[in-house]
Amino acid sequence: MAYPVNYTLLNAGKIVAGLNSSEGLAAEVAALGARKVLIITDKGVANAGLVDKPRQLLAAAGIKVELVDDTPPEPAVEQVEAIFGAVKDRGCELVIGIGGGSSMDVAKLVAIMLNNAITLRQMLAKEPIEKRGLPTIMVPTTAGTGAEVTPNAIVLVPEEELKVGIVSSKMLPDCVILDPLLTVKLPPAITAATGMDALTHAIECYTSKKANPFSDTFALKAVSLIAGGIRRAYRDGGDVDARHDMLLGAMFGGLCIATSSTTAVHALAYPLGGKYRMPHGLSNAILLPHVMSFNLDAAADRFRDIAVAMGLAVAGLTARQAAEKMVENLFSLLADLNIAASLKDRGITAAELDAMVEAAAKVTRLLDNNPKPMAKADMRAIYAKLL
Repeated sequence: MAYPVNYTLLNAGKIVAGLNSSEGLAAEVAALGARKVLIITDKGVANAGLVDKPRQLLAAAGIKVELVDDTPPEPAVEQVEAIFGAVKDRGCELVIGIGGGSSMDVAKLVAIMLNNAITLRQMLAKEPIEKRGLPTIMVPTTAGTGAEVTPNAIVLVPEEELKVGIVSSKMLPDCVILDPLLTVKLPPAITAATGMDALTHAIECYTSKKANPFSDTFALKAVSLIAGGIRRAYRDGGDVDARHDMLLGAMFGGLCIATSSTTAVHALAYPLGGKYRMPHGLSNAILLPHVMSFNLDAAADRFRDIAVAMGLAVAGLTARQAAEKMVENLFSLLADLNIAASLKDRGITAAELDAMVEAAAKVTRLLDNNPKPMAKADMRAIYAKLL
């Protein structure tokens, strides 16, 4: 394929990975010169005890900790603003996001607002962010969004019934810690949905019009790791090797986003999260095979590469045949992970499809990168298949 004329790799300042790597958190905070930190997480992570050890490590190093442990899933603008309002006068010098994409995205946004005279609404209006936020450290406890290494943050805009992405290199984290032991308590259903989210990132970025040698390298490695690990992690949450591969795969997927872009799957997923509060990973999972089936004739060679990375037996097949096998495998993967593919379970009816299409069609930032133009009729047909 013809690559873009210019392409850039944006990355976190430092990435530390491996078993028990989270035990080095205090040292990373000290290296960034902070003596008082803000941890942002959610109730599920807090109740699972995954914040206890980090707090103990920081306290033992003489570092003071402020805690926000009620980050909501799929946070809306007002909820992020409320969190910022609650912490803006606490004198924190560094922000740590511990959890999934929502906690890490909120951590990035709060860090920006703590060090800039800018509101979230102004960022949504694309007003420039003058400088980096407070230093940030990201510690993912799911293998999904890759938010730990992206310059992106997603927020729900209720009045538009749509999730919107804020993108700025000034949100890139200073440090990322990837400890697979923090993901072993992840329930099977969340393991499946977040893992499919990560796989979606890799596949979309590899087939995006913004694909480039950087994203290609990360994407195929991500596909290989996730395809090899997701079923094992789903069946046995304590399989540390599978958890390790999934966490690395999700991170590589995030690096893809940082240099390429997602496409129509994410564009069609945004209304599902914005209006119906469907979890982001689940939205992507059920849309992925259908959107890839739509894209197949425009990206058969790339789909063949993905099939090879997935470990599928495609030797001797034409590009088209290999691509079809890849799409078939995506449907099989959903079945193996017990991911239901019906919008009816969310109370969505055929009468609502047109409104969903209109909302998705607004996400031109992503639709423009899809390898095949997608008309509103095409979007509607894909949604209809999920009813």
